[in-house]
Amino acid sequence: MTRLFIAFLGVLIVSCSTLQKKSEEKVYVVEREREALTVIGNETSSKKISDLGNLNHATIKFKGNFAYVLARDGFLSKIDTKNDVLIKKAKIGQSGIGITFINNHLAMVNYDPLSVVILDEDLNVIKTIETDSRNVGVKSWKNLLVFSLMDKNEIWVLDANKNYELVKIISEAGELPFDALIKDNIYIVGLFSEGAVGILDLKTFDYHKVSVRDSAGGVVFKVPHFGYWGVVGDEAVVPLNGNKSLLVIDLKKMQGKREIPLPGNPVFASVSPDKKFLSINYSGDEEDLISVFRTSDWSKVADIAAGRRVMHLRYSLAHDALYVSSYFENKVHILSTKTWEKIRSIPVSTPSGIFLEDGVDHAK
Repeated sequence: MTRLFIAFLGVLIVSCSTLQKKSEEKVYVVEREREALTVIGNETSSKKISDLGNLNHATIKFKGNFAYVLARDGFLSKIDTKNDVLIKKAKIGQSGIGITFINNHLAMVNYDPLSVVILDEDLNVIKTIETDSRNVGVKSWKNLLVFSLMDKNEIWVLDANKNYELVKIISEAGELPFDALIKDNIYIVGLFSEGAVGILDLKTFDYHKVSVRDSAGGVVFKVPHFGYWGVVGDEAVVPLNGNKSLLVIDLKKMQGKREIPLPGNPVFASVSPDKKFLSINYSGDEEDLISVFRTSDWSKVADIAAGRRVMHLRYSLAHDALYVSSYFENKVHILSTKTWEKIRSIPVSTPSGIFLEDGVDHAK
């Protein structure tokens, strides 16, 4: 009996711990016009972090107990996520576009100046790599740092274990590389002026280009930023701006599998943690609308009037909920993923990008 009770107590403790872990979640929402973040804890507004620089198209990355916020005007801020306080802010460039982690460092790519900057996790500059180009699509795989040069149509690979020595240049990579995603050792760069993507195998450095085509075989021009893509297994879902449709791409074959009609011009695609749902928001006349699809067969679940000018949307990692930022209402709405109805609204001034500690690249 005693052993049985101890075993039961152990299960109870583990279960309670799991429930507590599931219930704890913090969401960081960009206040686009206020140079600030609102922190939403357990679905209620809890704190504001200010003085972060120009947060138009800001990006946030998380590591350990810290968040790193890159502002568009080149400020990089380090935030203590236990206490949600700004602990350091540094001016690294004039126009920063992306950051990533590699080893115990950060790599920041700039439009201005034309460089890539390596920093330690306390925001001290270790090395600056001059590129003579605007730089985008920074990613890392093992000891390799890879990014694209917009003005040179090149991809550079650096080795962090060799003091960030340049070990490979892919020249003539394609017209106007502008963003990238990485899946395992495969670096995929969007080529804005070609309606194509470039695929680089970081194991072999083999590189080839593939035209991105819709279901009718037509070339998709102006492939949108990869932060707009949803990835489900070996499929990528690309909102086709101007086409009022989604293109589902086989990432292994890099070819279109199907095209899904939409009621408006899509902007962001967000995938639920269980990969069962994908939600889309829109620009223009349908900017108050979001659509929800099942990923099993890409059937539509619902079109939802979710807020006045929906800027961004992200699924909760801990709850059955979808966060939606409504710019003109100055609110973040929380929708139930069981009923798709609003269950709560939180006041946030000029909200745009929504970030959670899931390691996914998003820039708003």
